[in-house]
Amino acid sequence: MSLLQAVILALVQAATEFLPVSSTAHLILVPWLLGWKDQGLLFDIALHLGTLAAVLVYFAKTWIRLLFLAFGRKALPPEPGELDGDLFANPKLFWYLVAATFPAGIAGVLLKDYVESVFRSPLIIGFMLIAVGLVLAWAERAGTFRRDLSRISLRDAMIVGFAQAVALVPGTSRSGITIAAALFLGVNRPAAARFSFLLSSPIILGAAAKTGLDLWRQGGIPPEMYAAFGVGIGVSAAAGYAVIALFIRYLQIRTLRIFIYYRIIFGIIVLALAIFFRFPGLAH
Repeated sequence: MSLLQAVILALVQAATEFLPVSSTAHLILVPWLLGWKDQGLLFDIALHLGTLAAVLVYFAKTWIRLLFLAFGRKALPPEPGELDGDLFANPKLFWYLVAATFPAGIAGVLLKDYVESVFRSPLIIGFMLIAVGLVLAWAERAGTFRRDLSRISLRDAMIVGFAQAVALVPGTSRSGITIAAALFLGVNRPAAARFSFLLSSPIILGAAAKTGLDLWRQGGIPPEMYAAFGVGIGVSAAAGYAVIALFIRYLQIRTLRIFIYYRIIFGIIVLALAIFFRFPGLAH
């Protein structure tokens, strides 16, 4: 793998991991269109590590606040106008996030074989791209946008957590389905995105750990991949951080309409490729 390929794939991963468009098809479609070989398990690990670093660094202060609040203490009081101000009115939010992680974790264990085989059909992925796009459109119409994280209850968190479990089906988009669920609950767009990203952190960590274990079993990183591996981590981390920041800022003044249109158009393209061309199986 060349360094240019590593940079392009890292940028694709960074954008599609956090935007509600699904990273699944993109990381297969881009190499396929450019005539590149599959990037393989090794580079997938670099991408997972990079996006994990991005979400953990961006929300580092938030996680510290949540942890202290969970044990009855306060730390790092927010500046006036800072989005994290709503955390201090909901000291149980950390425990809600912990509980909401379980549905996706349990579903991942129970449905592992299906996720790695049946669900990888490009027809399913194209369908889910379109279907979740329509769900997002519905959520935009139905949402009241009156609630922030101060008003998230355990019930709300579990609903979003079960929605995250649906993202095991490739083409769904973890951020897309969880943001849609939060919007249906009346949460405003920036708070919905923040909750989605916080909830995704343990799942991304689990994915990185699993692929890292698979790599260790295969003998570790070969010397010729050191440079690409490092570039993959660095670029996906830096770009992922920027994407999170820009997306949350975007949602403070804009709707999800552009992403809805993109999902539907992209889903149609994936279905067309699956029907009329030899489109490769897609990995989540």
